Amino acid sequence: MNEYKSTKKKKKAPWKEYKLHIIILFIVIISELIGMQRIYLTSTISVVIMPLLYAMIMGLGLYLIKPFTFIGDHESKVAEGLMMLFMTPILAKLAVSSGQALNILITVGPAIVLQEFGNLGTIFFALPIALLLGFKRESIGMTSSICREPNLGIIMDKYGFKSPETRGVLTIFIIGTVIGTVFISLLASLSTALPLHPYALAMASGIGSASMNAAAIAPLLAIFPGMAENMEAFAGFSNLISFCFGLYLTLFVGLPLTEKLYKWLEPKIGRNTSVSTDEKNYDASDMKKVNQSKEISKISYKRVFDWIILLLIFSFIVSVGNTIHTHNSFKMAFIGMLLLSAMSLVSVILERVVPRHISSIIYVSIIGILLAMPWSPFSGYIVPYIKNVDLVSIVTVFLAYVGVSIGRDWDQFKKLGYKGAIVTCFVITGTYIGSAVIAQLVLMGTGAI
Repeated sequence: MNEYKSTKKKKKAPWKEYKLHIIILFIVIISELIGMQRIYLTSTISVVIMPLLYAMIMGLGLYLIKPFTFIGDHESKVAEGLMMLFMTPILAKLAVSSGQALNILITVGPAIVLQEFGNLGTIFFALPIALLLGFKRESIGMTSSICREPNLGIIMDKYGFKSPETRGVLTIFIIGTVIGTVFISLLASLSTALPLHPYALAMASGIGSASMNAAAIAPLLAIFPGMAENMEAFAGFSNLISFCFGLYLTLFVGLPLTEKLYKWLEPKIGRNTSVSTDEKNYDASDMKKVNQSKEISKISYKRVFDWIILLLIFSFIVSVGNTIHTHNSFKMAFIGMLLLSAMSLVSVILERVVPRHISSIIYVSIIGILLAMPWSPFSGYIVPYIKNVDLVSIVTVFLAYVGVSIGRDWDQFKKLGYKGAIVTCFVITGTYIGSAVIAQLVLMGTGAI
């Protein structure tokens, strides 16, 4: 009699998921061939549709087309696991731009720092809408911040995982994951019709979410190509500040302000409403992005090898898309991507080996700025190559993977309903426009524009 054999399959390394990576490559090629499209709403107001939007929608669409099995739960789960790694080259590119423009950043520094308080705009803009739509205590979690990962931790710690406030912040987190990048890209494009300087809009793009940061700045770079380098720098540096100080702004200012405003507004405009997010709408197994452990202390040669191969694959796909998008040399772009990938690799390793946990997001931002500063001995070697890589090309590939990864969130998204989607759009709009207005006023006050 044969010995018992385990039927458990050996886990495949993520870089060996050839079908996923090949599909992403084709999505990127199609998206870049379609190219940027501008839709004029009036003679002066237009919406710029970027390849990154096509890529994300196609990635999600391939998951949702159930009669076909191009993309399934397995590929979606693998793509989700790659998000943090593939996000770091985007931040490295923004950091290099920041380092190159450090002299200008010093000039506009007050605007970049103070615009962070514009994130509080979401409280005044979105809280009344949430109350009018019928949300109760959930509205505090929904509207006290942009509701990304650090903000989730604050709300859960203060109110508890089963609280209505936590259900509220999770609502915006999930819906924002699905529609946030698409919405903020369209919002940034439309905001160019407002009497706001492009630099103010670029600073407002740094809202504390790497994917939304990149999606917001992409159409601005296309609309104002002559200001592209400075705007990339402002967006990247602003996002770094949001990562570092946004949590404290929410904890010490945002939440107390939301609580007070809720107590004042709820009896006036929320008294006769009864709609509330249902706890049954939340499946703990679907909160994978929230509860997922990073296993910071675990690192091995195999894991580092996997990261290297994955970054090589990502760099190749980006370089193909970049060649179609910009007609720049594939070789130059690929070398540029290898340099950005090297910064990314160092940052994710440092996150796991340095005793005090600091996110790779912070490491890669600091590394990129230091290497690219005008007085850095490395600047002259790395910047010429990295300049051949267009930020939009990196984001397009990243969002193609995002589109695939959020497929498993789609049912959860539908459960939360249209009211949650409305509040999410007002939360993002309040944060973006609030930051842009403050940046505009400070830039004007300091004579920077």
